[in-house]
Amino acid sequence: MSARVLVVDDLFPNLKLLETKLTLEYFDVVTAMNGPDALAVCEKGLCDIVLLDVMMPGMDGFEVCRRIKGTPTTAHLPVVMVTALDQPSDRLRGLDAGADDFLTKPIDDVALLARVRSLVRLKAITDELRGRAMASRDYGFGDPLAAAAAETGLDASILVVEDRRSSADRLATALGQYHRVTIETDPHKAVARASEGEYDAAIVSLDLDGVDGLRLCSQLRSLDRTRNMPVVMLADPGDRARIMRGLDLGVHDYLMRPIDRNELVARVRTQVRRKRFAHSLRESVQASMELAVTDGLTGLHNRRYLDSHLAGVFAEPALRGRPVSLLLLDIDRFKSINDRFGHDAGDEVLRDFADRIRAHTRGIDVVARFGGEEIVVVVPDTGLDGARQVAERIRERVETVPFAIHRGTRSVDVTVSIGVATRQPGDTSALDLLKRADTALYRAKEDGRNRVVAAAA
Repeated sequence: MSARVLVVDDLFPNLKLLETKLTLEYFDVVTAMNGPDALAVCEKGLCDIVLLDVMMPGMDGFEVCRRIKGTPTTAHLPVVMVTALDQPSDRLRGLDAGADDFLTKPIDDVALLARVRSLVRLKAITDELRGRAMASRDYGFGDPLAAAAAETGLDASILVVEDRRSSADRLATALGQYHRVTIETDPHKAVARASEGEYDAAIVSLDLDGVDGLRLCSQLRSLDRTRNMPVVMLADPGDRARIMRGLDLGVHDYLMRPIDRNELVARVRTQVRRKRFAHSLRESVQASMELAVTDGLTGLHNRRYLDSHLAGVFAEPALRGRPVSLLLLDIDRFKSINDRFGHDAGDEVLRDFADRIRAHTRGIDVVARFGGEEIVVVVPDTGLDGARQVAERIRERVETVPFAIHRGTRSVDVTVSIGVATRQPGDTSALDLLKRADTALYRAKEDGRNRVVAAAA
């Protein structure tokens, strides 16, 4: 997997060494020799991952990392701190700054490439989401990246798969201060438990009795219910080969025994933050997609969705031969409601009107706001008589129960006229069906309103 790697180091020989290693593996390499230049590269979107030296004059690597992770437009970039420091306190400081991992000098080539490929793969998952989520700003959601980047990574639900009770208890004690921890000592039940629960992350020991911990990690990464859940491996120093294999399989992170309590907490928090970041972007995308086909006032489908749905009804061979009817509803003298009681009252009437229509239609029926106070109901697998009965039930419900306005302090009587049409053999498009329903609606208005009129066959 190719990617653009930003290498940041104030020493030119170190810079060239990493650049050469990565270039030989077909990565595109960008370099910077100080913090401000590195931040400029990140802000311009010129890299996919950052390899960041810690010990630099002026702005050190911790501060650079903190600024990258604290800026909404760059918070998604994976940062690997590259340092000669190898104390738990140094790793903790970097993780607190938001670093995704550490590489200790002299850098092991296998570890370097495994970590870069793993983080690039994870970043690729969120990149498309980020692009789509930015469109949600057009629908008034604000900046989804800022909201996602503000995530703390605390109060998460964590599953620990460890069959050594003493080790499991130590993990639960360390994480329990910040998260809700579930211990699963039976590795055979771990996948089912993870699938049934809503966990923010899983910690899996590779040294399980009678079970390949790496295979368990692989299963968690492949199942639909757990695919987006971060997985952290617990490994012994002699498990280096399996750690590299796990990263290739898509496992998110690892911890080496003996486990430092603070590093455990920091790494889990990093994974939870990343998972919630992606989840926030997915929700933003989903919300914008829903708004693209939803009327903001009534919550019904909008004209765009209606046109697409009707086009499918007339275009798909499996649907062309099946009956379909259409109701076109229009509130009688709606303008007078706005004029007498105000547009806020008119909006209240429209929302209630939409709710009453929904209450008298089926889940398979499509209810859409056609424009103004007009609403269309598409009734599949229903002939003219059946559609007329549906329309009459709606008309009666509208007429017999007054509409509350001004937040329930007043009420107003409302009636509706409805035109009904059903698809005919000669119809070539939805426009033919809509025209007949509109003609029937016009007749209902002309005949005195508050009535249902069916189009002639």
